[in-house]
Amino acid sequence: MNSEFVIQLASEAVYTVLKASAPMLLLALIVGLIISVFQAATQIQEQTLAFVPKIVVVLLSILVFGPWILQTLIDYTYNLLNNLYKYIS
Repeated sequence: MNSEFVIQLASEAVYTVLKASAPMLLLALIVGLIISVFQAATQIQEQTLAFVPKIVVVLLSILVFGPWILQTLIDYTYNLLNNLYKYIS
């Protein structure tokens, strides 16, 4: 097992984590920007106004994208365990 192999394995892991978390992060970012514009327009500076909608959107996105996220993680794990013999030698 050389350093290039370890770097490739770590790269695949990071890519999988980013791919699995991207829908939730993007939706939270969009809702946060909308709430920020609303707060700037109305001059309401309540901190909880930004957190509650983002939490709700992230929970809803987990419900919607949950099967896809689970399948992505299962595919990565299957590929990792299926090629385990390459990692040992």
